[in-house]
Amino acid sequence: MAHDEQSAAVIVDDDEIFRERLCRAFVKRNWSARAAATGEETVALVKEHQPDLAVVDLRLPGESGLDIVKRIREVDPAIKIIVLTGYGSIANALSAVRLGADHYLSKPADVEQILLTFANLVAGEKVQTADDRSPVPSLARVEWEHIQRILADCGGNISQTAKRLGMHRRSLQRKLDKYPPQQ
Repeated sequence: MAHDEQSAAVIVDDDEIFRERLCRAFVKRNWSARAAATGEETVALVKEHQPDLAVVDLRLPGESGLDIVKRIREVDPAIKIIVLTGYGSIANALSAVRLGADHYLSKPADVEQILLTFANLVAGEKVQTADDRSPVPSLARVEWEHIQRILADCGGNISQTAKRLGMHRRSLQRKLDKYPPQQ
């Protein structure tokens, strides 16, 4: 995407590696990008730099991404807000749209998807959602993705994951030994 004037984005995510990687990807595409991990940082960056785009993860510790979307919209009614969401939080993503987000993308989303969505939003075109382009995942696939997310949250600890999921450790190990289910 070529720009006569440099566009600006703020990336809001608690995952520092993802946040910084996404910022670098924006910079490589001639954008100014700033990173924030909290609502306070985000609001300060939006006030100071007046970015064109905010990319907000819904799942944040402390203040939720939903609250941050609402605060961003109060500070800058014109900014485009794209929410990133993992499996299991599509309902929250729709809530974010009701609170002022312009669109949502399922994780993992890359910079190309985000920029295409932004360009479509600016042009006033319909933005294709995941629901438009892919079939509904099977229950087995949703379960597998949920287990992977909890496992990641527990730092790979099988016992802790099993406890959080309310299942026996050996049952969890058997599920993890299987290949991921197809869509």
